[in-house]
Amino acid sequence: MPISLILVCMWALGATVTAMFPSRRNHWPAAYVLIALGIPLLGYVTYENGPLAGLLCFAAGASVLRWPLIYLGRFLRRHLMGERPDEDTPTPADN
Repeated sequence: MPISLILVCMWALGATVTAMFPSRRNHWPAAYVLIALGIPLLGYVTYENGPLAGLLCFAAGASVLRWPLIYLGRFLRRHLMGERPDEDTPTPADN
């Protein structure tokens, strides 16, 4: 097994363990660390194993970090399309 896939498995295990701990700050500092580690790791996986493995690892990472991606999508839609944010849109704190 290539070292890049071993590192991705360790990243996923670390993300899972981090999500198990209670947090008053809704895990945002951990999400920043996971993103900072995941982006170069994703490039390494794609370089070493090809684009299909890179897309599969991206999908796995996106499923773990779905709220940062949702907020990024809202930010881009609001700034690029000129839309106003919906007030009725639920946030993670509402769940």
